[in-house]
Amino acid sequence: MAKQKRENYAVIGLGQFGSAICQSLVEAKQEVLAIDIDEDKVNEFTNLVTRAVIADAQDEDTMKELELGSFDHVFISIGQNIQASIMATLLTKELGAQDVICKAENESHARVLEKIGADQIVRPERDMARRIVFHHLQPNIVNYLMLNNQVTMAEIKVDNPNFVGKSLDELAVRNKYHINIIAINSDGKVNLSPDANDRLKANDLISVVGYTTDVNQFNADAQSSAMTD
Repeated sequence: MAKQKRENYAVIGLGQFGSAICQSLVEAKQEVLAIDIDEDKVNEFTNLVTRAVIADAQDEDTMKELELGSFDHVFISIGQNIQASIMATLLTKELGAQDVICKAENESHARVLEKIGADQIVRPERDMARRIVFHHLQPNIVNYLMLNNQVTMAEIKVDNPNFVGKSLDELAVRNKYHINIIAINSDGKVNLSPDANDRLKANDLISVVGYTTDVNQFNADAQSSAMTD
């Protein structure tokens, strides 16, 4: 297994989202600078991250001293203080940071962050709600990643008897569903190069990529009790 590349991260704002980011990065053995204006929050991370600093992310001189432009990645996870979030993003980009990931509170906040140069914008509550609803509506999709507004990569569990024992060629997956199967996980063994002659077994996990509507249709057939020819 390839060794995880070690990079340096700055996390500005140690609320729930920022704290979770810090903890995940530490678990991944990355170098982390944690920044917050609240001394109590910073103290909670002193013995966890590489360095924890009490600082106002809206103070240009302080941000320069912390050399935020030199970090591989900067997370700006300031909570409901939208002005502070915007200023921190602006300063960080002006200092030369190449990858700035920002938490947005709402759509207007997200649009402003995009205009001032944020490289990625996340809305955790909205994204989590979408994932919960998606899994509720598509229970056989174990994991999924929306690559953009139209394309999805998903891991789908097979429990349709009409799929079991059939080869990918017999199911005409590409012609009928217009998706690509990129891996099959069968009893814990992963086939990363499935071909047309590979046959599916009950409870196999199939990794597919394609337009979201096509992936959803394949998922619906893979979990139904019968497949329409």
